[in-house]
Amino acid sequence: MITSIDELPPALAASVSLEEKKYIAKIQGPSMLPFAVTPHFAALARPQQDDPIRRQFFPDPREEQIDPFALDDPLGESRYRAAPRLIHQYRDRALLLAGGSCAGYCRHCFRRVWLCATLPFISAEELKPALAYLAIHPEIREILVSGGDPLTADNDRLTELFRSLRQTRPGLLLRVCSRIPVTDPFRMDSETTTLLRQFRPLRLSVHINHSRELAEHSRAVLASCVDAGIPVHVQTVLLKGINDDPALLAELFHACLDTGLSPYYLFQLDLAPGTAHFRVPLKQGLAIYRKLRSLISGLGLPAYALDIPGGGGKIRLHDDIIAGEKMTTDGPVYILKDHNETAWEYPV
Repeated sequence: MITSIDELPPALAASVSLEEKKYIAKIQGPSMLPFAVTPHFAALARPQQDDPIRRQFFPDPREEQIDPFALDDPLGESRYRAAPRLIHQYRDRALLLAGGSCAGYCRHCFRRVWLCATLPFISAEELKPALAYLAIHPEIREILVSGGDPLTADNDRLTELFRSLRQTRPGLLLRVCSRIPVTDPFRMDSETTTLLRQFRPLRLSVHINHSRELAEHSRAVLASCVDAGIPVHVQTVLLKGINDDPALLAELFHACLDTGLSPYYLFQLDLAPGTAHFRVPLKQGLAIYRKLRSLISGLGLPAYALDIPGGGGKIRLHDDIIAGEKMTTDGPVYILKDHNETAWEYPV
């Protein structure tokens, strides 16, 4: 990975401001999400500071701005921890935090605090309590393998992990959550595709925010997965100044369909520290989604969703989702009602 300005493509390195240089130097210490990007993803960026690819990986001094709504654990995953690396929030599926690192760090990451711990890939010993839990909870029919990015591990370790999960629970659906196909597509060689195919039922969930991320090699490796019988679902985060435009989103989702990928979720930004400058106001997001529906067929339209801050679970967003507003000590919030008529709060 590229971890210093000097390693960036020349035009990109020349575009770095003094303020950005100072901030990058500052975040190399412990408990900070460091600067790191793959050569492939850096090559997709243009030198303009508002470039949508550059902004996703380039540290921004605005990350230091105080956000009263920020949460170190914005999804409230700690409330549902069944084992040190296992989260069981929803009845029929669980989340395994297998990877402890990523192939580069997205500045909007909702697990940025967790990733600052720089944990290694899950060991056999760490996996044991997770397997023990899965063995006695037959209602769990799907395991999300995430982290960090599990595909940062080599194929031998992935094989061991998948085999252990399958031996414990034959038939368990594996959902591998990764950004590698767009940040480091050369990692996805034919051997990796064969490995993934071997452990079907398995689905690949890929995080893609902009159509330029679907560069030639990324399209090729993702199409190879589809050809191998591995369904690929796309998750996108709505990000201010990056994809907060219905035409840009439609372009991305059309490109996904052309490659054989299924747009799955468009997420409202989670309330992680240092990410407020990426947050699209909720009413604006609803207007964007309303227009998006007129630009693309149902095949390419992902569900617009929000993970309720603090562990309330996932709700789908629609024009009638806002039940009211109120002022809190942290600032104004919307009142959102889920399908059970439970009220939740999200900042205005």
